[in-house]
This record gives sequence, structure tokens and C-alpha cells, in this order.
Amino acid sequence: MKLVIVGGGSSYTPELVEGLIQRHAVFPVSELVLTDINPQRLEIAAGLSQRMLNRAGVPVRVWATTDRRRALEGADFVNCLIRVGGMDARIQDEKIPLKYNVIGQETTGPGGMMKALRTIPVMLDLARDMVSVCPDAWLINYTNPSGIIAEALGVYGGGVRFVGLCSLPAEVIRYVTEAVGADPSRVTADWMGLNHLGFLVRFTVDGEDRLPEIVEMAAQHAEENGHGIAGDWLRTLGMLPASYLRYYYHHTAVVREAQKPGHRTRGEIVKEMEAELWREYADPTLDHKPALLAKRGGGGYADVAFAAMLAIRGNTGERQVTQVLNQGAITGLPDDASVEVPCRVDAQGAHPIPMGELPLAIRGLVQAVKSYETLTVRAAVEGSRRLALQALMAHPLVPSYDEAAPMLEELLAANKRWIPWA
Repeated sequence: MKLVIVGGGSSYTPELVEGLIQRHAVFPVSELVLTDINPQRLEIAAGLSQRMLNRAGVPVRVWATTDRRRALEGADFVNCLIRVGGMDARIQDEKIPLKYNVIGQETTGPGGMMKALRTIPVMLDLARDMVSVCPDAWLINYTNPSGIIAEALGVYGGGVRFVGLCSLPAEVIRYVTEAVGADPSRVTADWMGLNHLGFLVRFTVDGEDRLPEIVEMAAQHAEENGHGIAGDWLRTLGMLPASYLRYYYHHTAVVREAQKPGHRTRGEIVKEMEAELWREYADPTLDHKPALLAKRGGGGYADVAFAAMLAIRGNTGERQVTQVLNQGAITGLPDDASVEVPCRVDAQGAHPIPMGELPLAIRGLVQAVKSYETLTVRAAVEGSRRLALQALMAHPLVPSYDEAAPMLEELLAANKRWIPWA
């Protein structure tokens, strides 16, 4: 079995290699191929990967190439974790919107839109290569913004077989299950919404609704720790939102904090952290995942990636939360819009489980952000400034045209290198 990592020169690669080591008995990969546009990082990542596998006594051959089509030949699974524009582009995405009193964030709002506009053409090019070179392979994507990319792949990907993933829902459900002391096999967790705009709307143990108890626990935790989403709002909402909803429910406070003199964006912090990680990775004596990677973020991606690949390979029909085209799963959203819902994952991919209507308290927000997402996909595919401006104006965090128009011009100018039509 051949596993390919596109963006193999990512600092996250050791996380996936560790996941492979842990699961090799049930997921017997014989060949691991890393491909990337950065040959220096690629060489370092391949060396560390092989040392990790050797230390564990796992018989996997690792090789690396900058030739993506060569890497894809004969692939069974293709994991994708690319960052078009690198960390410097992310830092621009974070800083420019703050000038207009809008949050600058990697996946949310204007910053998320720019990341999508840079990334979608590259992802669709990868999809075309896969359909041509390895049509039976599965693309396992957790490149952000994962939900927007899932819609692009589903609508414009030419039939590429893919599953869109994010570790956040699984982590929330696992945390909540442990918090109430429940056996995971007796839990049914219903998650609804979009990627980074999802909500735990039902949580039952042996059919008993435990969501009110969970919401109260989360509200008390928020009050004790003084961060996150306000406890009183969680009680009022009556469901558990993903942590990214803080950018919507506390937008003014988040922006003010980010505008303080001396504030460092997450991208700036991560860029510094990654420089140290790559120094560690290059050490020829290092043969394990370094502790610093946990601070980088991205923990849990190996868990959801291998869960999906094992379910596909074993045709298990296991229930997992993924990003998938709606196909009627959420009433009131188009069938060809990507959503984040529980799915049955088997040899034919992820099949969304009907969730019904969005609760009225979150319906307008989800529908507005969905409009922004679909407009962003179309702007990327058509290379359209007009659709990009429509997307920004549809987003709930953009206050008016007076901010949207100049902000878009500044963002596109900063991204001219990666967005040809900018």
C-alpha cells in the first residue's frame, strides 16, 4: 500500500508518521512518498520520517520528490497539508483586516477568504493530476480552509475521490465524552454546521440527552478561565459551538486585543516556532516527534486521517464528522454546498447522515457564512474580483462596503504573487 503526503515538507509530517507507526499493524503501508515544492524541507522531512520508522522497527520505505505526478503513481491514499504562500502570506491575512477593524484569522473572515483564493486553484490542479495518474486513490484533505476546499473539490474536482477533514469536531466530542464519563460506544453526537462554524446540537448516552449538562459544564469552565465564549451566552444558546465561534460572538473584543501595541499574530508566533522545529528536524540523531510540535498545533490530525483511511480501506461504515457536499443532510442549504456533519464512511467514501433543520438561533449565521463560502469558491474558479467582493460583503464580520472594498484591494495587492488575477 502506498501513502503519499502532498505538502510533505510540512512541519506536521512527523505527526502523520507517528500515526502510521501506531497503526501499521492494521494499516500496512509499505511505501511512504513525500512531495513538496521546497526541496530543502522535503529532504529534512524524509530523513526524519525514515529515522522514526526505523526506530519503531516499522518496514516502510520513504522517498521524496518535487515531481508530484511521479509521487502520485500507484498511490492508494493521498494526504494533503499544503500552505500556499507559506507563513508570510498567513501573517498578511492576519494583519491587513485589523486595519479595518475586522479580525484577521487563518480560516475565518477576510483572511480565510485569501487563503482559499490562493489554495483552491492548487487543490483543483492536484485533483486533476489524481484523476489522471491515480484515479482510484483517495484524497484525504486537511489543508485549510478545509470546508471551502471540500466544496471546490466536490463541485469542480472532476470526480476526484476525497474526504475533507478537521480534527476539531472529533476532539470536542472526545473531550465531552470523557467529561461525562461515558463509554464512546454508547454515545451519539450530532454535529451540524460548516467547518470552523460547527455546533454540537445533540449528545445522547444510551438515548438520554446529556447536552444541557455539557453546556453547563462548558459555561462554568469559560467563567473560571476567563476566556473563550461567555458562559451566559452558552447557556442561552443551549448548544456547544466550536471554539472559532468566539470570532463571531466576541468579535469586538478579539479585534481590540489583536490591535494592541506589541501584539503578535498567531502566524508570527508559529513562524518562529517552525524555525526551531526545522532546526530540530535536521538533527541526524532525532528519531521521534519532538515535544515542540504539540505547541505548533495540529494535534489530532493523524487520528482523524487514519480513522477515515481505515474506514475506507475496511469498508466499515464508521460514523465520523467530515466535510462533505450537503446532499440534503442539512435542510435549507443547497445540495452542492459543503457542510460539516456526521457521515458513514465506507469504501465509497463519506455519506452524510440527515441532520434536519439548523436550530433557528444559528440558522442565519450558518446560511450567511455558507453564502460567503460558495461565493469564495466561485471567485477562485472564475478569477473574479466581482465575486470576491460579493463574498466579503456576504460575510457577517465585514461591517459594510466602506470597509470591504478597500480591504479587498489591499489584500489582493498583497497576494498578487499567488493570485494571478489579483
